[in-house]
Amino acid sequence: MTARAHTPENQDELLEYRLSLRLGPVHARQRLGIEREAEARVFGPDRHSFHLENITSAPRFISACLKLAGLFRRGQDNSRRLDTVHNCFHVTDLPPAFEGYQILHLTDLHVDMDEANLQAVIRQIEPLEYDVCVLTGDYRRLTWGPIDNAMEGMGRLRDAIRGKAYAVLGNHDSVRMVPGLEDMGYHLLMNEHVELQQADDKLYLAGVDDAHFYKVHNLHRAGDHIPAGGVSILLSHTPEIWREAAHAGYDLFLCGHTHGGQICLPGGVPVTLDSDCPRELGRGYWRRNGMQGYTSPGAGTSVVNVRLNCPPEVTIHTLTRGPD
Repeated sequence: MTARAHTPENQDELLEYRLSLRLGPVHARQRLGIEREAEARVFGPDRHSFHLENITSAPRFISACLKLAGLFRRGQDNSRRLDTVHNCFHVTDLPPAFEGYQILHLTDLHVDMDEANLQAVIRQIEPLEYDVCVLTGDYRRLTWGPIDNAMEGMGRLRDAIRGKAYAVLGNHDSVRMVPGLEDMGYHLLMNEHVELQQADDKLYLAGVDDAHFYKVHNLHRAGDHIPAGGVSILLSHTPEIWREAAHAGYDLFLCGHTHGGQICLPGGVPVTLDSDCPRELGRGYWRRNGMQGYTSPGAGTSVVNVRLNCPPEVTIHTLTRGPD
């Protein structure tokens, strides 16, 4: 018997089959179709969201301006100097067994953007203590093309993460990454939720597919089967669905995408957040309509590996029933 050659067409068929088993045929076809049609475009399907990095001259132009201003080398050094930021969520109905529960939050890693940054992230998380790790998207540098370098970097990162790691995709990420990431031990939440258990108590962790560029998030599918009264945490790449999430009843909302502006004016004032949300939701802790949220500025960089007045971070969230 002659083995079937592994042509690109056969590989696409195998990918679609695996994704159909994992996500269901409708979501798999939708995500693959939208991605193939739009991944290298500047503007998304809604004509408002966009990929700055798909403007081919943007990285060169921004780098040239920073070099002329004498800021490029300093900004590059800043991008490799991470902070560990501690945030506390006060949740009145937190199940007792989750008192002091710690969540390591990583986002916007762009692991194939800068090797020195990836090594810095791995060094930063190695000594940290946490109960679970969550990742809120943008693992790849570009928004199109091969995924191999990003997958290799994500494999090295997974080796450094202890215990379970739950993740969602961002606007830079290809759905083609899902099978490989899950083979590494990441649990992707594609409009789904899981139960986190401590002793006899449970928390509910939900995650949605990219809501910024591809608009393939589905809060209903992610949360419809979370029991009434159950404390729930939503992972989203972007903060811009905060209003939908609050009305859907999520207690906590973890996201990234904005990079905190990445290149900011003195005082940390962002030039742009590339996100359709109020500016006060662009970085750090916030509260809206009874829901608490945190927008991490991320650990990596996009377009150019430079940060100014906006340090990168890894975040430890601690859950407590105590007063604010």
